[in-house]
Amino acid sequence: MNAPIRQTTLANGLRVFVAPQPQLHRAHMAAYVRVGSRFEAPKTNGLSHFLEHMLYRGTPNLPTSHAVNSAFESLGGYLYAATQTDLGVFSVTAPTESLSETSRLFGDVLTHPSFNDIEIEKGIVCEEILEDLDDEGRQIDADNLSRELIYPVHALGYTITGDEARVRSFDQAMLREHHARHYNAANCILAFSGAVDADDCFRLAERCFAELPSGALVATEAPVHKQKKPRLEIVENVSSQTELRVCFRAVPDRGEHRHTMDMLLRILDDGMSTRLYHRICDSKGLCYDVSASFDGYEDDGILDFTAGVQHARTSVVARELIDLMCDLATHGPTEQELEKARRRHAWEVGAMYDSPEDLAGFFAGGWLFDRFETPEERLASNAAVTPKRLREMAELLAQPDRLNVLAVGLLEDGEDERLEAIVNSFKGPR
Repeated sequence: MNAPIRQTTLANGLRVFVAPQPQLHRAHMAAYVRVGSRFEAPKTNGLSHFLEHMLYRGTPNLPTSHAVNSAFESLGGYLYAATQTDLGVFSVTAPTESLSETSRLFGDVLTHPSFNDIEIEKGIVCEEILEDLDDEGRQIDADNLSRELIYPVHALGYTITGDEARVRSFDQAMLREHHARHYNAANCILAFSGAVDADDCFRLAERCFAELPSGALVATEAPVHKQKKPRLEIVENVSSQTELRVCFRAVPDRGEHRHTMDMLLRILDDGMSTRLYHRICDSKGLCYDVSASFDGYEDDGILDFTAGVQHARTSVVARELIDLMCDLATHGPTEQELEKARRRHAWEVGAMYDSPEDLAGFFAGGWLFDRFETPEERLASNAAVTPKRLREMAELLAQPDRLNVLAVGLLEDGEDERLEAIVNSFKGPR
């Protein structure tokens, strides 16, 4: 059995929680930070991601990235870091007996970065940026382009990495200012999970993170929904397939509709027997791989359909994806579909207790974005979603002023015109 979740707040305001999983054999600690491209300005776009790289470049006590990695790996630990649109994650998983020393090193890295070797890291990040460009330097990453289409004048449309010119302009002063603004107690959650003792973790948090400044919660403007009709962008790219994105502006991750959105996604795409894969792949053989996802922010959200398709089938697949949403908006799911989704969700919640990373992320995300709930509360709320609420959610989303379609590929022989006609003629569910 799992021990109860415990939490505390340090004197500097840092919120700390411990989720013991005594059946496991490793300890996990992670810092979740309100940082990312949505908190940036045009001239600083990419700074959050670059700062993530620079944090592991050394401290006064560990002056190089090699020294940092060697110290953690000598204790059996592995460092991890990732930057998302509105969230940064830094973590280390290590043997339980190494947790004390690992915590000391982790606190040092996050609190006292030296920002060494900045020019070397610029080169590494610029190599990463190239992955999203073609040989002429044009942006061809469908995820980046779709977000720019949806949020043309808001920071949610920025790329996470920025571009080479911006990255080359970053200096230590900018890094230190960004670090001070975001890496403070007001903007961070410290999580412990796995084979840990709560009292020990609280003592480690106090010892290793007491020097973290209190700071102030970073604020950001909510995007304004000014879209009046469907949007379409076609980006020519020489490739074997067209990358298609059919996106519907959705609901925030924090709000009364969040649980309905969660279950709607499960009705659409939670295995190969659910509606999306069965319709597009099994029944009609239109593509090899198709998926749906929900990107939820604290003040907005996107339901995103992704498919790699033959160039000449782009309009057909786009029509099928739009019709799929309209069918749900008109008829809703069956009770059988919903009951299967409930069972699969319950199994997934149970499996979360086997993963220290998943459990830490669940609680930390809830606290960081003011939508805290226990796994049991999430399970009950999702189970209470009805077919009627799911139909109404699909109807809310499947509207012309919420539809954004992007195609990155070679649409020839009138395929671009066919896709344009489908998108522009969309009037919502019939």
